[in-house]
Amino acid sequence: MKLKPMADRVLLKPTEAEETTASGIILSTANKEKPVISEVVAVGPGDKDNEMVVKPGDKVVVGKYTGTEIKLDGQDYTIVKQSEILAIVE
Repeated sequence: MKLKPMADRVLLKPTEAEETTASGIILSTANKEKPVISEVVAVGPGDKDNEMVVKPGDKVVVGKYTGTEIKLDGQDYTIVKQSEILAIVE
């Protein structure tokens, strides 16, 4: 199934968090927090007031509780407005 965001919306896929520390300690997955860095999967066309700056493949920083979470084909995604993206990771 394909999903295309509308207007100035962006579809994000959370990046996998590290499960081991630098010293080799394995972290529990039971109390993982939502990742803050996500990958842009799809971008809406924008609207007359908002030109789209992000593009598919960009890594971005979003707020911890930002957006609407959905599950599609067994994968978790988040849909946010472009204005809710805090930064692009280069």
